Amino acid sequence: MSSYIQQISTVVPDISYRQEFLCEQMKNYVAGDDRRLKHLIHRIYHNSGIEKRHSVIPDFVPDNGEAPFYFQEGQSVNQPTTGQRNNRFTRHANPLLEQVGQKLLKSSADIDRTDITHVITVSCTGFFAPGPDLSVVRTLGLDHNTRRYNLGFMGCYAALPALQLAQTICEADPDSCVMIICLELCSLHFQITQDYDNLVAASLFADGAAGALVSGKSHPGTDPQLRMDHFHTTYIPEGEEDMAWSIGDSGFEMILSSYVPKIIESNLRQALEPLDHKISPDPEDVAYWGLHPGGKAIIDKLSSNFDLEPSQLSASREVLADYGNMSSATILFVMQHIMEHSNNNSGAQLLPLAFGPGLTIESGLFTIV
Repeated sequence: MSSYIQQISTVVPDISYRQEFLCEQMKNYVAGDDRRLKHLIHRIYHNSGIEKRHSVIPDFVPDNGEAPFYFQEGQSVNQPTTGQRNNRFTRHANPLLEQVGQKLLKSSADIDRTDITHVITVSCTGFFAPGPDLSVVRTLGLDHNTRRYNLGFMGCYAALPALQLAQTICEADPDSCVMIICLELCSLHFQITQDYDNLVAASLFADGAAGALVSGKSHPGTDPQLRMDHFHTTYIPEGEEDMAWSIGDSGFEMILSSYVPKIIESNLRQALEPLDHKISPDPEDVAYWGLHPGGKAIIDKLSSNFDLEPSQLSASREVLADYGNMSSATILFVMQHIMEHSNNNSGAQLLPLAFGPGLTIESGLFTIV
């Protein structure tokens, strides 16, 4: 029995910064007079493949009416506590959740709020209870009996387990309709240090939210749709210490080693082997690779390892350039881009692929219908 992604919608905060601008601010506030560190920051930011990122932090917005969160006058820097960061997450989360939910409902001709039977929310950048799952039900006016699930702290790959959970729900009851919303405010956990891995993380992560409607039935009036055919999970123990996410006294602390792209590259073919016999004729011929753009190096290594054409990864590169890495929400941005530019290429296959702590590789195989 099949299940279908009927609609994908995305939202970003109103505030955005050009990558070149952020690079200069990092040089001023973090490097100071250290010319070597300034050169390193310049190289990291200009090789990131990112042009612009969105954030809920208004520190560089003139006359925004708020006290600076990180960057103070006189080039001094504030390191907010975990509580202060999480309070800001709570304040910004609900409006973004509602925006995504409203866009999903308005964009779908065949599904309205009375059809939603389940809500799945996803985030690794903040916590509150009653949680985002209840917030979605309340602000969208969904039925109070709507079943709710919240997937927390899984990292960048979490949208794929959320989709697989939706698939399981719809296979059990084809009349089900699941709303998934991934919300990540990564900029709330910016760590102000001169550590190389933290500098790389600071150059990549951004804020955004994305949602999907999944049902157990194909809706002829919705075009195109994605039929979710297969999912697969791979755990790579050797990368466990190279990608991790923990809660510290000054926000959530990420370990993102520069070795991650190499670890992914050396294990990716083996990780995709269970999908090989379902792909026609082989992985290199999949029309669309929905790769989570964790960074430019990951995209480059995947492209060379599988000898892919630029068009097969164009969605991942464009999302990285326009939005940066928004953790779990990012893969839905990529999939939305593919659906919008697929030219109704019915029957074409899409291979979603995302990475996260563990080191975990989540993959799947979808078909445009």
